[in-house]
Amino acid sequence: MIKRFLIAIVLVALVGGGLVGFNLFRDRMIADFFADMPVQPATVAAATIEPATWRPTIETIGTVNAARGVELTVEAAGIVREIAFASNEEVEEGQLLVRLDDAVQQADVEAARTRLALDERDLARARDLQSRGAGTEVNVANAEAAARASESQLARAIAVLEQRRLVAPFSGTIGLPRVDLGQYVTPGTVVATLQDLDTMRVDFSLPEQRLPDIRIGQPIRVSGEGVAGEISGEIGGIDPRVDPASRLFAVRGAVSNESGGLTPGQFVRIAIEQPQEDGVIAVPQTALVSSLYGDYVYRVVPIDEGEGLVLEQVFVRPGRRAEGLIEIVSGLSPGDRVVTAGQNRLSNAMPVVLEDAGEETGAAADAASQAAPEAASAAR
Repeated sequence: MIKRFLIAIVLVALVGGGLVGFNLFRDRMIADFFADMPVQPATVAAATIEPATWRPTIETIGTVNAARGVELTVEAAGIVREIAFASNEEVEEGQLLVRLDDAVQQADVEAARTRLALDERDLARARDLQSRGAGTEVNVANAEAAARASESQLARAIAVLEQRRLVAPFSGTIGLPRVDLGQYVTPGTVVATLQDLDTMRVDFSLPEQRLPDIRIGQPIRVSGEGVAGEISGEIGGIDPRVDPASRLFAVRGAVSNESGGLTPGQFVRIAIEQPQEDGVIAVPQTALVSSLYGDYVYRVVPIDEGEGLVLEQVFVRPGRRAEGLIEIVSGLSPGDRVVTAGQNRLSNAMPVVLEDAGEETGAAADAASQAAPEAASAAR
């Protein structure tokens, strides 16, 4: 009985050992097979780095306002008797817009004018009598004082009458009327808004670190929804004070609005042009990969032994960004070829082949054509 049991154990051990050995042999042979198999190179798109002419820009957002824009209000209380404008009408400086009930004020003006005419006649008579020796200087002085007082009363009556009339302070486009005929209005009641739309201003803010880069007269480009292309302008004012709460300072630019594409209150994007720089190393933004260990690019280098290309992971220090390009402060040199797309499937020391000669990556081509025509050329 024991002998049979021992034989069974030996047989089970032999079978189990054979299976284990076979599996180990199979795994080793498979590993050797794949180890000897050559790695298929990946096809990548690359761009050759060349020193570029760099025109950096500062990009921000802002709000459009009319260069001259006010909310028109009345100075006196009264009933609206005349509305002399229509919405969105072009008005001229000094044009009558609204007239309040002014019957009493016109009567006061006529009374003051009549009193002035009477006092001027008295003054002329007093001077005539004095010239003939029948009058005194006192009478003439009293007549002159009365005439000057009447002139002041007439000027005051005319000023009160003018307060019953609202005129355009400057030429521009007037908005919707906010009062109706027969409505009783009080001082401060908004009648309409008046905007000079020929010249617009854009108000925006920048961080305090940008204060040395901004100056009066610096060119800016404004774009936004509903605006055809970009509108050129310049910086017209810089607030010398930095807001201690937000660490921002206010800037105001002026742009022409001859096309009528800008509207007061509109949201716009602003690009502030900086001085041109030569010899800048820049790559398409798609070439840069950010990770927990730092920013890096894949550089295409030749294999030391034999023909072929491999990837080299190079950590770089990026700088400014503009128009699809990013400046490389350190890590790359002119003539290096960097991969511009598909880095998620690549690894260090991986063999690669380049795309067809003469093809330039779309990202590099677009960025180079917009920002610097000499910034990047196709890798061949």
